[in-house]
Amino acid sequence: MATVSAIEWTEATWNPVSGCTKVSAGCLHCYAERMAKRLQAMGQVRYRNGFEVTLHPEALDEPSGWKRPRVVFVNSMSDLFHSKIPTSFIQKVFDVMEDHPQHTFQILTKRSARLKKMAPLLSWPENVWMGVTVEHADYTGRIDDLREVDAAVRFLSLEPLLGPLPGLDLVGIDWVIVGGESGPGARPMQEEWALEIQEQCRASDVPFFFKQWGGVNKKKAGRILHGRTWDEYPEAAQKISISMSRG
Repeated sequence: MATVSAIEWTEATWNPVSGCTKVSAGCLHCYAERMAKRLQAMGQVRYRNGFEVTLHPEALDEPSGWKRPRVVFVNSMSDLFHSKIPTSFIQKVFDVMEDHPQHTFQILTKRSARLKKMAPLLSWPENVWMGVTVEHADYTGRIDDLREVDAAVRFLSLEPLLGPLPGLDLVGIDWVIVGGESGPGARPMQEEWALEIQEQCRASDVPFFFKQWGGVNKKKAGRILHGRTWDEYPEAAQKISISMSRG
C-alpha cells in the first residue's frame, strides 16, 4: 500500500524495494536505515532483513488499489538504482508507473551513473519525475547525468545540504528542493548556503522548495527561510488534480 508521508514535497511513499548501502557523505545518518532497523525490531515482515537490499515483488500491484490520484515518492526506503536491484525489476517498477498515469511518481537516486546507463532501457511517461540528490559540491556531476535522462520533470534534492553549492548549472532542471539534515548527529546547514541556492534558482527561473532546517528537533527548527515558507513546484504540478501544498 501507499503510506501517507510526512515528507513536505510529496503525499505518500511506495516501496517495492527496501534497504540500501552508503554511497556518499549524505548517507552518514540515513533516516531510512534507522527506520528499517526499528521496523525489523517490531517484527515487520518486509524488514526482516533490516536494511539489506530486499525486493518486494508483491508491492508492484499496490498502485492498482489506490482509489484517488496521488503524488508518490518511490523507494523512500531504498535507492531504485542500487547495483543489487536487477535491471528487470527496475523495468517492472517503471512499467507499473506507466500503467497508472493518474498518479505522479517521484524518484530520487544518488547512483546517477547507473541511472544514466539504464535510462534508454526505461519508459519515461509524463507522470514520472526523476531526481538526484546532491548534498555537497563533490557530487554535482550527478546533475550532468540527470540531464541525459528523458524525464518529463528533472529535479534536485539538495538534502542534507552539507556545504555551499555555488555556480550550479540548472540548465534542464525543473525543480530544486533544499533541506538540512535531521535526527541524531545532524550536521548543521548554514542559512547563506540555502539563500545562495535560492538566488541561483531565481536567476534560472527554476522553482525552489525549502523543505526544512533539520537538526535534532526538525519540527522545532521549522522551515521558514528569510521570513517565509517556499513551496514552489514545477510547472508540471499544475496538471495534478490534488493539492500538493502543505501550507
